[in-house]
Amino acid sequence: MLILVLGGTRSGKSGVAESLVSRLPAPVTYIATLTPNPQDTDLMQRIEVHRDRRPSGWATVDATAELPDQLLAAAGSVLLDSLGPWVALHEPDDATIAELCEALRRRVGDAVVVSDEVGMSVHAPTEAGRTFQDAIGMINQRLAEIADQTMLVVAGRILQTTPVETDVIIDGGA
Repeated sequence: MLILVLGGTRSGKSGVAESLVSRLPAPVTYIATLTPNPQDTDLMQRIEVHRDRRPSGWATVDATAELPDQLLAAAGSVLLDSLGPWVALHEPDDATIAELCEALRRRVGDAVVVSDEVGMSVHAPTEAGRTFQDAIGMINQRLAEIADQTMLVVAGRILQTTPVETDVIIDGGA
């Protein structure tokens, strides 16, 4: 099973994802995508909050450019938290995104993937910001296509999303 958890910064998406994966079969591997920076005390505090919430029995792995291989190699259930930092650091091309989707589709165990929903924020004023928004938006769409469940977390509340056939909306399915 693949569950995609989307949300904005501080929406509660990681907490929701942690709760979901804790109900999936062990072992659990947490794949962390944010690179710690000891000079940034705020960032280090945020990382520590995430670490403190994780059960001691979960293995933690730092994501690399070879994330698709890491997903395939992890036994049991996986929590990938979160795609935004990985995309910003590695700037994956279309082939890598396709490999990521294929790895998640082929995984033997369950996966919960957390990703940033940046489409509801302001338009980025820089080319780099727009490139990131475009990339994460495209990856989210591709993952939603293959996910068994997709949800949006807003203010700590889960909104289930469901695909809808446009013909049903336009003409009632007739």
